[in-house]
Amino acid sequence: MPVYEYLCNDCGPFTDMRPMAECDDPQDCPRCTIESPRVILTAPAFFCMPSDKRKALATNERSAHAPKTLGEYKASHGPGCGCCSTGKKKPARLMTKTRSGAKGFPTARPWMISH
Repeated sequence: MPVYEYLCNDCGPFTDMRPMAECDDPQDCPRCTIESPRVILTAPAFFCMPSDKRKALATNERSAHAPKTLGEYKASHGPGCGCCSTGKKKPARLMTKTRSGAKGFPTARPWMISH
C-alpha cells in the first residue's frame, strides 16, 4: 500500500498508509481526529527504483521541454569554444606505423580481433 500525505490545519502534516482506491479521500488526523485533506508536500521517493530506470526518468525529465534549435545551439557556443567550432580534426586514437608500413593502435583493445 502506498503512503499518502495529509495536512491537518491544527496539528500540521502527517502520513498514512492507505489503499490506492482511497487515495483522494480525506483522513482523520491521528492527534486531534479532525478530517484532513490529502496534500502533496514532498517529491515521490525513487530510492527503491532500479538505477537504470531512475537514470532514464532523469533523462526524460531533462528533455521534457522543446530541444534547442540549431541556431540556439550555435548561439550558446561562441567562436573558439573548443567543443564544436575548432577547425582541427582530432585523431580518433593514437596510431603507430612500423618500418614495414603496418599500422598499430596501442590504445585499442587488444582482445578485440577483426571487429
